Amino acid sequence: MIRSDFHSHSNFSDGRVSPREMIEAAIAKGLTRYGLSDHGYADYDTEVCVPLENRSLYLSTMRALQEEYAGRIDFKVGVEQDALSGIREEGYDYIIGSVHYAPDSQGRPWTVDNTPEIFLAAVDFAFGGDIYAMLESYWQTESEVVERTNCDIIGHFDLCRKFGLFDLNHPRYIAAWQKAADALLKTGKPFEINMGPVAKGYLEHPYPHPDIARYLIDRGAKFILSSDSHRPENIAYGFDEWEAYYRALGANIVEFNC
Repeated sequence: MIRSDFHSHSNFSDGRVSPREMIEAAIAKGLTRYGLSDHGYADYDTEVCVPLENRSLYLSTMRALQEEYAGRIDFKVGVEQDALSGIREEGYDYIIGSVHYAPDSQGRPWTVDNTPEIFLAAVDFAFGGDIYAMLESYWQTESEVVERTNCDIIGHFDLCRKFGLFDLNHPRYIAAWQKAADALLKTGKPFEINMGPVAKGYLEHPYPHPDIARYLIDRGAKFILSSDSHRPENIAYGFDEWEAYYRALGANIVEFNC
């Protein structure tokens, strides 16, 4: 049984409560290891990330909490960095590398993680109405996420399916995600089994989709469980159920060490 959760957010970025409240909730849920990973700075996503002027405060606050809670829980200080940010973060215990945007032909980022309406508007405006062109851009960026962020964990691999707006069996989509999977498997970095879409009621399955998980499993991927929680009640959400589900598929689920 996994008793750690390293993907969560406090009110330093887009979480709902303070870091202390999140840590206390993790202890109450029986976790032995826990990490906060607020969104690192990206100039195109300032509403949800830690502002540059607060970065030092974020780090110093988290380090003080790390010292304070030593002996009660093994607390780690992380960051979730978007692949297109252009920033190479340092000073953290670990980095989650994630893709939330697909760049168009001019390199402008378009979100896949806001609302269905915004997603489809980007398809029409920036990708000529071709949703698979936007998805191919997303997956190309995903294939580079480790290189771009120097991450320790590959975050929510197939976030682009959040709104269920396209055919998961379309050959262009399958070819795109398989190419990204093949590239990232070479890095040896663990993939998240991310509970966010289930906890929030978007999707039936966590990221990655079972079809993608089977492909990764067959090629030796490692996985960790992550809640992607933005509020205390979602820390370690569904871990027991979904750990059993993905292990039944053959997933090598490990405790993340940093």
